[in-house]
Amino acid sequence: QVQLVESGGGLVQSGGSLRLSCAASGTIFSLRAMAWYRQAPGKQRELVALITSVGSTVYGDSVKGRFTISRDNGKNTVALQMNSLKPEDTAVYYCKLSWGRDYWGQGTQVTVSS
Repeated sequence: QVQLVESGGGLVQSGGSLRLSCAASGTIFSLRAMAWYRQAPGKQRELVALITSVGSTVYGDSVKGRFTISRDNGKNTVALQMNSLKPEDTAVYYCKLSWGRDYWGQGTQVTVSS
């Protein structure tokens, strides 16, 4: 059974940084693409960043140059380093793994104050 557990959210001032982490279990992690999504109140869930099994990355336009996704296959984790945070980055952030179907973590709240 695939399980994803996010951590690292919190409250930060505008311009600050946070690092999110997602620990995966129940699958051969190194073979799976991993992604971070976010959902703000009243808005649709949107892609923040994706990393393939070979380390290629894709970023949403609003976070390019500020966020960095990375993975550690030895620890079965994927991280999202978020710098220069803005109030509009406030959302619940979710980790996703795709393997036949999409698996989601429980989400972690990120709040950026102005």
